[in-house]
Amino acid sequence: MTLGPKDEAAGEGAAGYTVGPMLAGPECCTPEPVIGVRGLAVSYAGVPALKHVDLDIYKGCVTALIGPSGCGKSTFLSSLNRLTDLVAGCRVAGRIEVDGVDIHGPDVDVQALRRKVGMIFQKPNPFPLSIHRNLDMPLREHGVRSRDERESRIRAALSDVGLWEEVADRLDEPALSLSGGQQQRLCIARALVLQPSILLMDEPCSALDPLSAETVEKMIVGLRGRYTVVVVTHNLAQARRIANFAAFFWVRDRAGALIEFDTCQRLFEAPAHDLTAAYVTGRSG
Repeated sequence: MTLGPKDEAAGEGAAGYTVGPMLAGPECCTPEPVIGVRGLAVSYAGVPALKHVDLDIYKGCVTALIGPSGCGKSTFLSSLNRLTDLVAGCRVAGRIEVDGVDIHGPDVDVQALRRKVGMIFQKPNPFPLSIHRNLDMPLREHGVRSRDERESRIRAALSDVGLWEEVADRLDEPALSLSGGQQQRLCIARALVLQPSILLMDEPCSALDPLSAETVEKMIVGLRGRYTVVVVTHNLAQARRIANFAAFFWVRDRAGALIEFDTCQRLFEAPAHDLTAAYVTGRSG
């Protein structure tokens, strides 16, 4: 089921979640799904974590995944670039398409998929190397032989995350000497240097102090229109600040389920589902 920025009566999606009357998409967004998820079900050692999730992610937009702990948000996120493959006993059913290609197809290069769909984790994890080598090494490993191209990409990635002016004169210093917020932005730059089109972020600000979190939020907003971003956050105020669209997950029948998806504004101001309304107003969760 494709959810486009058109005006339609509220109703239930094919998976049983609620779709409100859609508002026009933000200017940075293209009403074009770049990720299409249909009937996604994920289990760990036979225990369901997600059941029958249908969801489209729009090109150039920031989509926030919200909901209480244990409702499958991070599982959904890691399914999008097959990081679930690395979890023993994990089973994935359903279909996930990125740019129209089934990511579980027999001819899919998983390394290329993860280069295209980058992941940023909750806790900054820079390599114990210099700032420069944190970005240069992935480029070398992915076959970028030209030094000029590598240097150009490194500067562009650091500029995209607002780090270039802060570290340009100390690129040979250890990455671990940076502050927590700078380390997280460096990790985002490390993903960007490989020129992905999609970024997955699993609570990227939860380990940061408020000022560092604000800097990362502004950086995420600055990526809108150029990258498609899917971000898990427990911070509802943060979701409202950074996201164009929001997907609300809940636990239903002891497994994660998608309850409602809409523009961020409508989901928070006029939710179509009672559970969503209770969650975003703090009455549940």
